[in-house]
Amino acid sequence: MSLRLSYLFVTFLWALTYLVLPETTFAQDLGADKVGPEVTSPSNSGTKVEAKLPPELIKPGVGIEELEFRLVPLTKSELKLLAEEWLKIVKAKTEEVMEAQVAIAKTEGTVEDATREKLTRIDSERKELFEKYSSVLNAWEKKGGDEKEIADYRAYRNSIIVEETRTADFETLVARVVSWLTAQDGGIQLAKHIGIILLSFLGLLIVAGIVRRFAQRWIGHVPNLSKLLQAFLIAAIYWIVLSIGLMVVLSALGVDITPLFALIGGASFITAFALQDTLGNLASGLMIMINRPFDEGDYVDVGGVSGTVKTVSIVATTVTTPDNQVIVIPNKNVWGNIITNVTASDTRRVDLVFGISYDDSIPDATRVLEETVAAHPLVLKEPAPNIRVNELADSSVNFICRPWVKTSDYWTVYWDLMSQVKERFDNVGISIPYPQQDVHVRHGSAPPSYTEAVSSSHENQNIVQARPVSISSGDQGQERSERTD
Repeated sequence: MSLRLSYLFVTFLWALTYLVLPETTFAQDLGADKVGPEVTSPSNSGTKVEAKLPPELIKPGVGIEELEFRLVPLTKSELKLLAEEWLKIVKAKTEEVMEAQVAIAKTEGTVEDATREKLTRIDSERKELFEKYSSVLNAWEKKGGDEKEIADYRAYRNSIIVEETRTADFETLVARVVSWLTAQDGGIQLAKHIGIILLSFLGLLIVAGIVRRFAQRWIGHVPNLSKLLQAFLIAAIYWIVLSIGLMVVLSALGVDITPLFALIGGASFITAFALQDTLGNLASGLMIMINRPFDEGDYVDVGGVSGTVKTVSIVATTVTTPDNQVIVIPNKNVWGNIITNVTASDTRRVDLVFGISYDDSIPDATRVLEETVAAHPLVLKEPAPNIRVNELADSSVNFICRPWVKTSDYWTVYWDLMSQVKERFDNVGISIPYPQQDVHVRHGSAPPSYTEAVSSSHENQNIVQARPVSISSGDQGQERSERTD
């Protein structure tokens, strides 16, 4: 009987040792930082595989840079186990912080500075541990860890920070803020980063300006490239240099810019639907710059709007009318309408029409027109002017007079020839008739009755009186006389 009891007692001790000693030994080893924990994780075949983490990975005093280097070769399962260990570490440090806060809360009267300094010190230590804890979670996430599990681990840290901030008194919060501002890895480091970013941005502005000047010189030598496309390319190069430089600076400071690309992609997708009309103007602006239907300084007629092109941006074209009105036209409306570029060519033909009376001499009129056109200094010799009888109109014989001039001299020649031809015609006795119409009223052979005769008499009186009537033909006012025999 005693032998049986002894056997049962030994079996109980062995079972107790098997269940309890691994945790006790692990706790001792963790405190001694000599041997890493032995943990088990399920394998793909369903059996449990024992994994052993290097002891350097769970040292609270390990540097964050060293820790990040040591995390690189770990697998997803090893990182999961390491996250559990670091959760225990930050949990233990959080318990210390809570004990210090409880001590402050129980203190009656003024809290000693030493007590708050102790809380601030412990909180700073816990902050460093949380940063290492986050590094482990980030490495686990990058290697395909379970998002839900990782979110639970991160929620633990966030909930602690929120609850501590909510329950802490004002003096404790002030002490934490002051401690963070004066810490090398806190406010001082942030100030250094801000200074580096500002100086880098200033340097990038200088570099981008230099690159833009070089690009402007190089693009200026490219043949058949419009000013609009040149301005667009130069601006694009400038902003690309700034963007790449800022990304390099942020990466050098340890900022992960990968989420920024995802944010830009998502925002671009949403913006594409919200700004369809604007994107249409953008596409039309690119087509205008590539196909070059006009350039800055050209006089154009676009969709009924005539004026000089002042500027062309990626979304709109600005036109200045002859009376100095500024009209902004969306590029979609410009590219979708008929575009007439008046000043695209170096030379233009001035189309004039002059009429003479049927009683005047056609050769004399032709000679006067040829001499007047040839005497004008702005009329080009080549191509030669074209002066011909073009129409036998109702009241006049019409000549066409079509000299060629430089585009910039068009209106000067137009107005000069109009006035000079009129003066020369007057000097040689050639008249420029105005339209007139003769109305003849014929009476029948039968004698009219007294009433008809009186009525006819009043009607004749009204018709016989010639009255001048002002009419408009083009831009000139002429007189028209209606009469009867």
